[in-house]
Amino acid sequence: MTELTPPVVILDKSQMADNIGAVARVMANFGLSELRLVSPRDGWPQDRAWATASGADWVLEGVRVFDSVAEAIADLNTVFATTARPRETRQPVRTPRESARILYDDTASGLKTGLLFGGERAGLETTDIALCAGITTIPIDPRHHSLNLAQAVAINAYEWRTLILDAPPPRFREGEPPASNDLLVGMYEHLEAELDNGGFFYPPEKKRSMSQNLRVMLGRAAFTEQEVATLRGAIHALAKGRGRVLAKLAAERAEAAKKGE
Repeated sequence: MTELTPPVVILDKSQMADNIGAVARVMANFGLSELRLVSPRDGWPQDRAWATASGADWVLEGVRVFDSVAEAIADLNTVFATTARPRETRQPVRTPRESARILYDDTASGLKTGLLFGGERAGLETTDIALCAGITTIPIDPRHHSLNLAQAVAINAYEWRTLILDAPPPRFREGEPPASNDLLVGMYEHLEAELDNGGFFYPPEKKRSMSQNLRVMLGRAAFTEQEVATLRGAIHALAKGRGRVLAKLAAERAEAAKKGE
């Protein structure tokens, strides 16, 4: 099973080149090779990253940079947000070992997987966590919960490596695989646009939290590509029907106004 493609590691708004290099080093230690950066504070490339990578140059040379988490995970099917603070989202929370098992099984089924890590200081935004299939939390002692970025990546990478080297056969997914994140985000945005047109997001200042709750709720369903297409078709039909009703009402009012003249 060593031919399985390991999860992609995504670092959101990383601040220090030394930390990026240290992450590349532990990724290489445990057989992970694809690193993606979202809006690194000091841009990319950064010489200090190579200095702290201790020879894991192939990881750094393959780095891809994105402007948003949504773009960075668009082609992935299963992504877990790694954070010590689950925030207010109602998503499943797992240990790195439990998450590694799911990633292993999904990868064996031909899906593309990833692990998302937040910046050193601020962590992950709740809106970005809502795009993920669940939360991975490292069970550290609450008396001292400080864990640096490379350590967090190392623990998750170790659990993946353990499965690769000594694991039972993967549990293959029954039925169709979940849709990629770019299809899911397209569905979310389509639904939210029509709900906005219908006045659902009220009061306006609650739109962000309401949108986030919708994405978490729908994300738990693990829609397939066909299910995404079906739901988008339903949204389109409802919006089209509403448009016809509004057009009919407008025509009736115009006719009534014309008769009143």
